[in-house]
Amino acid sequence: MSLPKGLAEEVSKNLVMVARLIDEDPEQAYAYSRIALRLASRVAAVREAAGFAAYATQKYSEALAEFRAAKRMTGSVELWPVMADCERGLGRPERALAMAGEPEVQKLDKAGQVEMRLVAAGARRDQGQLEAAIVTLQSPELASSAVQPWTARLRYAYADALLAAGREDEAREWFGKALEADKEGATDASDRLAELDGVEFVDAAIDLSDDDEVGNDDLAEDDRDEDIEDEDDEDIEDEDDEDIEDEDPAEVAAAERATDVTEYYDEDDEEYESLEQSAADADVRGDKA
Repeated sequence: MSLPKGLAEEVSKNLVMVARLIDEDPEQAYAYSRIALRLASRVAAVREAAGFAAYATQKYSEALAEFRAAKRMTGSVELWPVMADCERGLGRPERALAMAGEPEVQKLDKAGQVEMRLVAAGARRDQGQLEAAIVTLQSPELASSAVQPWTARLRYAYADALLAAGREDEAREWFGKALEADKEGATDASDRLAELDGVEFVDAAIDLSDDDEVGNDDLAEDDRDEDIEDEDDEDIEDEDDEDIEDEDPAEVAAAERATDVTEYYDEDDEEYESLEQSAADADVRGDKA
């Protein structure tokens, strides 16, 4: 509201693009945030958006500066946990732990306090203090059976810390609890559980392509077999044709007559005549003709 209408619309369009792209394309979101920052650097919402865009691209020093500016403009402490996490990103976990003990934490709402606990536990792990990280995460929020927006992430962080400390059975239990609370799929708790159970995921596309290759090989082999059989049949037919061409026509005619007689040979038939009689009658019939 502090900007002229035309400028306000231009700035707001860039902030909308930051929000749309920050998860899928952080670099592009960062580019839009820089445009908004150039147009309205004295607006707290712009500084906050620029801070989150820089944070998403791991520009922690720049993000921390923008968050501090937004905090000065608004007087709000809601950015305190992410500011502490920027200190972790800059390799200063001790500063993050110091911020976790500041009075600002008491001014945070429940979600902010849980977020601060997550950051503090992460700082403990950065320092190699796994057991201290586990203790840091043990809280009424972790023990509660009620599911809140932060529940899945809190349980997941606790399970991950347990696993890092070698407490595999407990880690499996808490990954399961994190999965129960993770309705939005914010964590990869299901994958972590599968890894603990020794389940290996295989790319189905690769398997299908391999099966296709095997199937194609089988089909090709069948085709080759059919071609060979066809060639053999053609060779046999050619040989039969050659044998027929080499035979004497007189012998062929005699063989056909013998076949005809054999096919109709039946001694029980009243019309049966012996081969010799039939031949004689044929001669007589031929003379008459």
